Amino acid sequence: MYAFFQGKIVPLADAKISIMTHGFLYGYGAFEGVRGNWNEAERQVYIFRAKEHFERLHYSAKAMHIKLKYSVAELTDIATKLVEKCDFHEDLYLRPTIYKSDEAVANLNARSIGDDFLMLAVKLANYMDPNRPIHCQISNWRRTADSSISPRVKSTGVYINSILARTEAVQSGFDEAIMLNQAGHVSEGSGENLFIISKGKLVTPSEGDDILSGITRASIMELARNELHMETVERSIPRGELYSAEEVFLTGTAAHLTPVGMIDHRPVGDGKIGPITNKLQQAYFDAIRGRNKKYSAWTTPVYATAAAR
Repeated sequence: MYAFFQGKIVPLADAKISIMTHGFLYGYGAFEGVRGNWNEAERQVYIFRAKEHFERLHYSAKAMHIKLKYSVAELTDIATKLVEKCDFHEDLYLRPTIYKSDEAVANLNARSIGDDFLMLAVKLANYMDPNRPIHCQISNWRRTADSSISPRVKSTGVYINSILARTEAVQSGFDEAIMLNQAGHVSEGSGENLFIISKGKLVTPSEGDDILSGITRASIMELARNELHMETVERSIPRGELYSAEEVFLTGTAAHLTPVGMIDHRPVGDGKIGPITNKLQQAYFDAIRGRNKKYSAWTTPVYATAAAR
């Protein structure tokens, strides 16, 4: 196992920070979750939408007063070289992270604190089983509002909000949490965007509902348009509409496209994977694993001589 740390690829065991690191003490940083998906037939790992992930990381850096010295192209190159060094031949997860790297206590002036970048890669199969509809709980924890910190930033510290919601759901016997925003409208899962099929239409919360503008979310909307000829309606969703929806599913880098079969002990449709969810799921997996070459611009191959491996 290896990581990119302090400007070079090193063994993961050597990638260590001090307990006085500002980013550790204050949770001051931002990250991306990037998937590498294994294609067995081609003996290839395809990194999914690397450009978009690293563009968003640059946005997070700007919003949080963190200097990120690597360009999007350089970050993509680091990611491919790291996966190749790890010699992964399975699904994986990349975690590029920017953070305040100085050893600084009692300093809340972000501009005066030094910055750094790291990236690690780990094996990761299914975060949730895509073949089993999950049971979700409407969380008591509300999604962090844009007036507090922008949900468009994947801030490390703000993810405590998601962790508390997910922990509460699991402790209560559910698989995942669905969070409402401060106005009581549906926002997202603990780490996923949410879609519903309502009266035959594909609907997802708008960006004004304190959601992360997800890269997988955007991909699903494009797949729905191209493959199913369905446009996505972006609007606020009241809590009660979840209970009447014909289908519900979650999307995210880790979760892929996960069907929801029950919410608050109420079945979604017949409780099984719905027909639209199923079609989108198949189209999505074909795209991320490089099987549908129509979406080759979304995938970055890691190994130059994949067929010979």
